[in-house]
Amino acid sequence: MKFHKLLPLLFLLCSFKSNDGSEEIVGMWFTQDKASKIQIFKHDNLYFGKIVWLKSPLVNGKAIVDEKNPEEKLRSRAVLGLSIFNRFVFEGKNSWAKGEIYDVRSGRTVSGKLSLKNKNTLDVRGFLGNPIFGKTVTLIRAE
Repeated sequence: MKFHKLLPLLFLLCSFKSNDGSEEIVGMWFTQDKASKIQIFKHDNLYFGKIVWLKSPLVNGKAIVDEKNPEEKLRSRAVLGLSIFNRFVFEGKNSWAKGEIYDVRSGRTVSGKLSLKNKNTLDVRGFLGNPIFGKTVTLIRAE
């Protein structure tokens, strides 16, 4: 068979998205208390999450800022739009790891792991050192 006859087939095979489950966490997620919404997205084969909605975005008429950040120059930045999940890598079997989680409430950055329990439930585990010494919170997919 001539090569030019194989081109359409090759193009078709290359155009299909990978079905490895790596993008199952992409989308909008509510925090447990539904006080904020996080958008998880993929960029350069890494996964990130940023705050895109706050139930109460203002305090005394002013935007909520990152006041607990250890870097003084960052304490005036708005929480809305802030990246809180950074550089997660898909490890297979509904698991993303080797990333970092920024906790706005404490100003701390910790190691993290994301585990998709089902299509609408995402466990987010933050830890220092060993994952057994951490805390898990659950996000619910925002439909």
